[in-house]
Amino acid sequence: MIGTNPERRRTFVYSRGRLEELPEGLALGFPTRLGPFLRSGLLSWPGKLRLGAEVFVPRRREEGDESLGEFFRRRLGGEALERIIEPLMTGIYAGDAEQLSIRATFPRFPEMEREHGSIVRSMLAARRKHRASEKREPSRWTPFVTLQGGLSELVKALAGRLSGVTVCTGRRVRAIRARGGGAGYDVLLEGGAPLAADALVLATPAFGAAGLLEPLDATLAGMLGGIPYASTATVTLGYRREGFRHSLDGYGFVIPRIEGRALLASTWSSSKWDHRAPDGSVLIRSYLGGAGREAVLERSDEEVVELVRADLRHVMGVTEEPVLARVFRWPRAMPQYLVGHLDRLAAIDARLARLPGVYVAGAAYRGVGIPDCIRDGLGAAERVRAYFDKGAPRSL
Repeated sequence: MIGTNPERRRTFVYSRGRLEELPEGLALGFPTRLGPFLRSGLLSWPGKLRLGAEVFVPRRREEGDESLGEFFRRRLGGEALERIIEPLMTGIYAGDAEQLSIRATFPRFPEMEREHGSIVRSMLAARRKHRASEKREPSRWTPFVTLQGGLSELVKALAGRLSGVTVCTGRRVRAIRARGGGAGYDVLLEGGAPLAADALVLATPAFGAAGLLEPLDATLAGMLGGIPYASTATVTLGYRREGFRHSLDGYGFVIPRIEGRALLASTWSSSKWDHRAPDGSVLIRSYLGGAGREAVLERSDEEVVELVRADLRHVMGVTEEPVLARVFRWPRAMPQYLVGHLDRLAAIDARLARLPGVYVAGAAYRGVGIPDCIRDGLGAAERVRAYFDKGAPRSL
């Protein structure tokens, strides 16, 4: 595992025609140090004053969910939402702040409001506590980490540790059929004999699980199929460092939706991580699409590359010709945790209980990040073990 490059720990927001650096001490949009924030050009003075007045905003008394946009507009004001919160937070989900559930995406913030009455006060207290703990045991990791040889290393390492199991690749599951007498399920494969299973974990997208479970429980399938997905694309451009005029002194930038650009964000990969480009080269990865902005995926690869180059030229002044261009499309790849998502999950879990030995796991449910999916997979494995420990019927 490697962390981000500590010598270039700067991130920018494209705002009002220029790249503005996120001020030091700004944690997920909240100022924990006053000086750098006041000097920043990210917000107007009225916007800064409104954000600072968050400590006087009363806590929400109503129970229930609300959208990310509603929550942060209420606590921080519209300008802070549009210029800071929306590009930093909704970009993680490629979603729309007015539709995403705050309880499902960033539950810690409603908890801060309930516990402290103010998010700013809560984060200041957490910062003081963090400083004290760092004096005792400094962290060896940066906030973001990756694998030196790429994320495929994770899959290879897992496969290398497997023993006593058969992994069937390139085999599409056509259907799942319940076996008689409550003795498990038959998994019907294309081009092969059915597999007998005592328990199933469906680690597919929610819409894939819906299609497989529809013959067993149409109501459950409708719940799973009701989780929407957004499509995205990434464009990787490589340049020769010689003659490349931008300093790339940072990790990259995000663009607020209000700016009306095609790009969601760009990561200066060769600056953010070591081992991401050969010596003398520059690598930039840009992100497009997302909820309400998916029409860009209908364009050809050449058109998408030119769209990205136009925005990089506008934002960064990059006019150089890339020596490498790769477009990666991710149709229906990003689940959207809309308002009420946690209630939907509770209903799905209750319905799944009617299908003994069937479980779901993956990005559609309790977090889209790799650590979230690992935790959800481990949880599914524990539920399978508990199912067998209770004396579940065996088919073999």
